Amino acid sequence: MHPRRWFDSSQPQTLQIAVILQYLNSVIAVVMVVFGAYPLWFLLLVAEGIAAYGIANELKWGYWTGVVASGLYLGLSLLAFFLGQGVGLLSLLISGALFALLVHPLSRGYERVWFH
Repeated sequence: MHPRRWFDSSQPQTLQIAVILQYLNSVIAVVMVVFGAYPLWFLLLVAEGIAAYGIANELKWGYWTGVVASGLYLGLSLLAFFLGQGVGLLSLLISGALFALLVHPLSRGYERVWFH
């Protein structure tokens, strides 16, 4: 059994960047809770942090948790942006980039072959 890690530099660059963005989103979730954000946003961002740890350890459930959580977060961000609920354009672009990195063919191919 290999040791657990927070980041795996041997993974493709798309997954490495996605893991970093998911960890950053989780830190932002903690800050959002301090300032009174919505609980659903907090839960999705915490799920992204858990998914980042799973991806770094090449676990299938981590990858799929990341895809689902980032997809839901992107959908909610789009909805909030178009309804004028205070989601900035930068946040929307980052959530879109995160989802794109996770579903990129390079990430999908690596997940199919190496994740367990």
